[in-house]
Amino acid sequence: MRKTVLIALLLLLLPAVHLSAQFAMGGPAGGGTSQSGSNSSQSDSTVQSYTLKRYFNSLAHRDSMSIGWSFGGSIILPGTAQIYNGQYWKLPIVYGGIGGMIGGGIYYNSQFRKTGSESDKLARNMFFIGAAVFYWGQLMDGAVSYKSYRDHLPGRATIYSILFPGLGQIYNREYWKLPIYYGGLAVAGYFWYYNDIQYKRFQKDYNAATTPGGNYEGNISTDNLQYYRDYYRRYRDYSIVATVLIYLLQVIDADVFATMSSFDVNQSLSMDIQPAVIQPINYDFTTNYTSAMPTGSAVGVQMNFKF
Repeated sequence: MRKTVLIALLLLLLPAVHLSAQFAMGGPAGGGTSQSGSNSSQSDSTVQSYTLKRYFNSLAHRDSMSIGWSFGGSIILPGTAQIYNGQYWKLPIVYGGIGGMIGGGIYYNSQFRKTGSESDKLARNMFFIGAAVFYWGQLMDGAVSYKSYRDHLPGRATIYSILFPGLGQIYNREYWKLPIYYGGLAVAGYFWYYNDIQYKRFQKDYNAATTPGGNYEGNISTDNLQYYRDYYRRYRDYSIVATVLIYLLQVIDADVFATMSSFDVNQSLSMDIQPAVIQPINYDFTTNYTSAMPTGSAVGVQMNFKF
């Protein structure tokens, strides 16, 4: 199980490869202030590197940053995307929501330790889930509110898919892909759930059968119990990896097709092929002098591309 979890975590980290490239770009990707218009006119050659100094200058609205840096900063310190976007009024909501939910979770956790009440346990879990929702919400809000001079931003599609599967495809207006990814996630999730239930069932029976006084009342042999336990554990792990792979695939798909949407594929593209007489580059090195073509020219094919 630990090996499977490690593989799943490594797969989940792969989208950071693209985002790290966006971190390095920085520059005129946009901004949350009135400076964004002037930033968009900067040349790419002046923004090849992006440092922490530039990051903090961007938060002070003296520079611009890419959406990748905005997203990464909000992961480490919630609310930084709202600062860059100039939406300071959202900070009390972000910190109040996260802090209040964590505080409520800590309180009910202490109550649960004292009383063992299921209601206290449920309240604790709900408060911690609420804190996670506020944290997720400020990440999503930072990506939605990010201003860019580009109409369609690949980094935004990538972040959307990271935060909510399928949202990047919606952003790219490729709605027909949603049943594919949601169907794949549903199937993989079902088998994950089913195999996990069966694994725990046979694990419990195996422990009861091999523990003195375990009171195992089934008619399956110990060897078969071990076989079925390992069988369902293995396929549960496969289901976890499949779920992560489908999730990762929709992230990559959203990024790739958002990037390709900026390519120029209009009707003016054309190619023309026709015979032509090819002149030598340097006449001093020509050796094929003939009476028909004394200048050393040759017959060939000419291709012309129109953009």
